[in-house]
Amino acid sequence: MRSSGYATDPDIRELVAFRTAGQDFCIDILSVREIRGWSRPALLPHAPTYVQGVINLRGAVVPILDLARRLGLEPIENTDRNVIIVAAIQSRIFGLLVEAVTDILSVPATGVQPTPDLASDITRSMLKGVVVQEERLIRLLDVGQLLPQFEDAAA
Repeated sequence: MRSSGYATDPDIRELVAFRTAGQDFCIDILSVREIRGWSRPALLPHAPTYVQGVINLRGAVVPILDLARRLGLEPIENTDRNVIIVAAIQSRIFGLLVEAVTDILSVPATGVQPTPDLASDITRSMLKGVVVQEERLIRLLDVGQLLPQFEDAAA
């Protein structure tokens, strides 16, 4: 774990690690806009089950995805201890509902192992690889693949 500042080595990736549905995941820190406490979203009719709704983030309407449901895991319980990781991919901003942010990792490029060949095509499209940290296996998510496909048509 880094102590302060940003990594200056271009072969080092900075990752935000978090837990959802009792599992460890991470995303590239460059896609993270902010980490904020839980706030109940306004529901959207006919949205996919993993879309919790939308929140107002300083005047912008931001969809909130339950990451556990999006990944096909058991949905997490909505509590005040949950957090929302606000992420941006190109011009699209969205939130990922997770249980907790656990770490900021500095990982060498060689520290990201490929996704196992036994994974399904859907799993392989959402994962960029696996990071081994001490005794933990942390799945590296491809944030852009988490968005609902209908957003691509609307953007």
